Amino acid sequence: MKPGHNRGATNPRKRLDFFTPLANIGLMDFSSNHGTHRPKVLIVLHQEHSSPGRVGQELVKRGFALDIRKPRFGDSLPDTMRGHAGSVIFGGPMSANDPDGFIHKEIDWIKVPLQEEAPFLGICLGAQMMVKQLGGTVSGHRDELVEIGYYPLKPTEAGKDLMDWPKKVYQWHREGFDLPSGADLLATSPTYPNQAIRVGPAAYGIQFHPELTHQMMVKWTTKGAPRMELPGAQQRRDHFAGRFVYDTAVRAWLDRFLDLWIGTAEAPVQHNRLKAAE
Repeated sequence: MKPGHNRGATNPRKRLDFFTPLANIGLMDFSSNHGTHRPKVLIVLHQEHSSPGRVGQELVKRGFALDIRKPRFGDSLPDTMRGHAGSVIFGGPMSANDPDGFIHKEIDWIKVPLQEEAPFLGICLGAQMMVKQLGGTVSGHRDELVEIGYYPLKPTEAGKDLMDWPKKVYQWHREGFDLPSGADLLATSPTYPNQAIRVGPAAYGIQFHPELTHQMMVKWTTKGAPRMELPGAQQRRDHFAGRFVYDTAVRAWLDRFLDLWIGTAEAPVQHNRLKAAE
């Protein structure tokens, strides 16, 4: 959940495949370059000016092109993952429980990478959508607590077997997800116990935001300032102080995770991926 949600917004637009130069990602200015033949990662965003942030930057560094789509504004999603090396559904200020058509469309679509065992990553709302696809539930804290700022993260034994994890991560949400059948819990925290899960060989869901850049933090904490008055939220100054202390470890975690999850364009991770149905 992020600041600035306007569920009534409508802005139908033609779907574009964005193959984004690294320099432009650093400026969060996405432009198209259709001459590329790099393998694509599908990027699903939920607001008109949303950015894949550091996750997008790192994928481009690894040789991938970004195919950015926004179903909220009319973009379609592929029937198969055969044309993509992986997919990421990012967060947003809406809820996975909302009745909007694009929410249901994305939740239903997640079965495509799950069935094909193609690399999938859900971040915050994206993770909650995957849980809903798997028959799980998404709900708020019983005491109406939120996580907005930096909060502790503790890996499970399964998580420790995969990689090292940062001690604190950046959060921006007031709902969490339960552990659906067939999912492995990889990391937990005191307030929202399910922080990272794995489903099958290549699908992951995380509640926290490793994609956050400094520019994104400025934007979120400005537009979402009222959220910091909610129970459990941290004050704006604590967000920036926490970034100074914890961001190096989060960046290192993201690099390790991408090594495990997708690899590089030249040396992609092999997940014994199932062939798409003909």
